[in-house]
Amino acid sequence: VGLRSLLADYFAPIEICHFPAFEPFAATGGDAYDYYFTDPETFVLNPDFFLPRRHKTALLIDKDEASSDSTTTGHNLMAYASPEAILEQIRRLFANGGAPNTLNASADTGKELSSRETDVLQLIVKGGTNKEIADHLNISLNTVLTHRKNITAKLGIKTVSGLTFYAIMNGIISGDDIGTKNHHI
Repeated sequence: VGLRSLLADYFAPIEICHFPAFEPFAATGGDAYDYYFTDPETFVLNPDFFLPRRHKTALLIDKDEASSDSTTTGHNLMAYASPEAILEQIRRLFANGGAPNTLNASADTGKELSSRETDVLQLIVKGGTNKEIADHLNISLNTVLTHRKNITAKLGIKTVSGLTFYAIMNGIISGDDIGTKNHHI
């Protein structure tokens, strides 16, 4: 309700549709909208719909899911931020036209993940432990820890859930690969 009010008040004229659940929304076909605002759970449960539209999908995250200011860039909106902060985030989203490069937190910091860091990130998201990752990649446990520290520093994301959203939104991993460590590691 709050987001709907902010959009109507500050971005008029704008047509806003609200759906209490994904199923009624999906029944409309869903492609008539310029932007989609959803929670992370709905996003992860419906990857076939949201991943092809990730450039125009914004995740409403709460303060427990955000580990730093950099996780609020791009296509994430802090649900419990001040109205002014939310408006600024929406303005950035609209100003970029939902451009895919706004999804990449490393573009904001100027730091790219190396191919090995991307490999480690994929295995983290799949649920691998540090030891499993080290064994799978034939590297030492200390090297895995160093890669994890570098990933966190470059992306500004400290939680596994935050890294998971980053990996999905940037096409590093598909929603189907999450938590499949027993099958792939």
